[in-house]
Amino acid sequence: MDFCKEFNARTAHIEPGVPIPTMITVQPDRTFSFVTKTPPTAYFLKKAAGVDKGTGRPGHEVVGTVSLKHIYEIAKIKATDQHLKHLRLEAIASTIIGTARTIGIQVVP
Repeated sequence: MDFCKEFNARTAHIEPGVPIPTMITVQPDRTFSFVTKTPPTAYFLKKAAGVDKGTGRPGHEVVGTVSLKHIYEIAKIKATDQHLKHLRLEAIASTIIGTARTIGIQVVP
């Protein structure tokens, strides 16, 4: 019950329905700690492109488009994750472009 209360308190500023990856560590004495991360890249891309799901045939079908401005905005959000802090913004943006390709979203300048 303590976990639910603390998780709800930490995520109160996030709108309902947004997926929040969370890493939970439980100790043998039943204490816990958890780290919340930013939503997945695919979630941001689909939201920016206005689509519900990606393509079944990546590289053959395009389900939506996003601009480079959207890519850099997503990269700024993802740069706050602990495991991405050491990467440059350009490197994060290039991985986001790769994710966009795999779900059938075209990146336009």
